[in-house]
Amino acid sequence: MLKWLWLSLLAIILDQGSKLAVDSSMRLYESIPVMPYFNLTYVHNPGAAFSFLSEAGGWQRWFFAGLALVISVGITVWLSRLKKHETLLAVALALVLGGAIGNLIDRLLYGYVIDFLDVYYNSWHWPAFNIADSAITLGVILMLAESFGFGQSSRHADYA
Repeated sequence: MLKWLWLSLLAIILDQGSKLAVDSSMRLYESIPVMPYFNLTYVHNPGAAFSFLSEAGGWQRWFFAGLALVISVGITVWLSRLKKHETLLAVALALVLGGAIGNLIDRLLYGYVIDFLDVYYNSWHWPAFNIADSAITLGVILMLAESFGFGQSSRHADYA
């Protein structure tokens, strides 16, 4: 099911394009209100999700880059072994792969990930994220849905 790699490429292009646009048009920590409960806020994240290990001293850059590389290879192998009818899982894996590579590019080029999507309510802000994070999250949600039987035809569900 490597035919779904176009979706990974699309996620990477959208992610990197949006990060370049933010980096070239905003100052670090600048926040632009877009609509209620949503800002564009330019931040750097040297850690992982929710800034996990962001203050670890630098080793985390290479740890997370290596982890993303290993996971990307594993997902590519998994994608190549899927059956034709496993479309939802292929889409999910392609999204996760694209998101992982999008953030890997940032880690290798800059040593941090560029985040800029800021969702909030009153003074509570969800940690800033980016298109790559969104692709990973959507991919994981689709994987969970697939594991509960969504996206399977009745012909294949009987044999699962």
